[in-house]
Amino acid sequence: MQKRKIFVTATALFLLAACNHAPSEEGHSHSPYSGQEKRIVKALSGSDVTSYLNGEGMGLAKAAELNGYPGPKHILENESALGLSSEQKADVQKSFGKMKDNAVDLGKQIVEKEKELDSLFSHNKIDNSMLQEKTQTIAQLQGDLRKTHLQAHLEMMTILSPVQIEKYNRLRGYKN
Repeated sequence: MQKRKIFVTATALFLLAACNHAPSEEGHSHSPYSGQEKRIVKALSGSDVTSYLNGEGMGLAKAAELNGYPGPKHILENESALGLSSEQKADVQKSFGKMKDNAVDLGKQIVEKEKELDSLFSHNKIDNSMLQEKTQTIAQLQGDLRKTHLQAHLEMMTILSPVQIEKYNRLRGYKN
């Protein structure tokens, strides 16, 4: 009976995959990007744009977060459990505010530069030097945005005690 369930499941998955990769009427497979050509900024999903404009973390600080460097947003979410003093809370809020302001500013710039790049391609006005300039600018902004988020995590190490950091990591599910 178990072998039959496995066979039926495998067959269903195979058929589903075949349907999803079926050739179009012209005999060509559809791109996984199909439909994205209608986006305002082709290279960014709507949720990407929203995340950039709102200064969200977008996983940019995982190198810190997953190596024991707490993030200010999550510290504030767990302030009671961490037993923050009023001074610590004020310091975390200040750091978070600074990080958020910088992240929003950088996010706006990234979205704008992506729009410019998209426009150059859509109007057939791009050349190699413009491509070099635009992609380097976007890469620099993305690097600055990541640094902004990581810097906030680094600052938390001077605000929290080692006991609070350990507790934070347990609360976040990184340690038992």
